[in-house]
Amino acid sequence: MRGELEGAWLGRLVGGGGAKLASLAEEEHLRGAQIHRWLILHKELDPDDEEITRTRKVRRRFIAEKYKALIDALYSDSDHVQTEAKVTFEDGRKSTLNSTIAIHGNAAAEPARKAA
Repeated sequence: MRGELEGAWLGRLVGGGGAKLASLAEEEHLRGAQIHRWLILHKELDPDDEEITRTRKVRRRFIAEKYKALIDALYSDSDHVQTEAKVTFEDGRKSTLNSTIAIHGNAAAEPARKAA
């Protein structure tokens, strides 16, 4: 069953008798799944800061709350965002990190994002 589904899906992506793969952007149901804007976090997600579990699973609800300003900035027209983060070190010390994070984007995708 899995092979049949993969074959059917791949069959739609392959154009011209299999000579080349069609662009995923041309697929109607995949068009909205493209990454248009991104940023690089100022720190690694860490279990000591309760962002991930000890088994490295992301705590999505916690991340959504903690990084709300960064997520909102991704959907705005801003090209950077100011952030302040509380960091807990392995030895238990705590510190605050202030930084400006650049928001990167695909210039070709910008008109499509603004039109949506």
